[in-house]
Amino acid sequence: MSEIATIFVDADACPVKAETLKVAERHGMMVTLVANSGLRPSRDPMVKNVIVSAGFDAADDWIVEHAGANDIIVTADILLAGRCVEKGCVAVAPNGRLFDSQSIGMATANRNLNQYLREAGEIDGRNAPFTQRDRSQFLQVLDQLARRSPGAKTS
Repeated sequence: MSEIATIFVDADACPVKAETLKVAERHGMMVTLVANSGLRPSRDPMVKNVIVSAGFDAADDWIVEHAGANDIIVTADILLAGRCVEKGCVAVAPNGRLFDSQSIGMATANRNLNQYLREAGEIDGRNAPFTQRDRSQFLQVLDQLARRSPGAKTS
């Protein structure tokens, strides 16, 4: 039997930690929450908290170092998603946007274009507000990814 995939969460300011834990529990998957600051401890042996230094990209670097092929990454950071996709992972943003080998190139190009337009003053830097629809889309996509993960419970 294949090793069960782990869900890694870029946990600083992640609005879907509780939803991630719910899906992981349903499918018998490990979750590793990675943050630069404190996390609420969990009694669940399937949940691991990792606190990294406050250094620039420290959480991202830790996730990339420890994630393996078939793991699921929860992050809104497109550059982190790209680094993980290169390792054979799949990533999902809190709004349910999927980052995989098919979509990461366009996502990165759009990110870079928007950054250029913000720096040129052509657009503002505001993100769309996080909605209940985003949360529902995230749950649906994460559940589908979990069902396809090696060794995960499907019931």
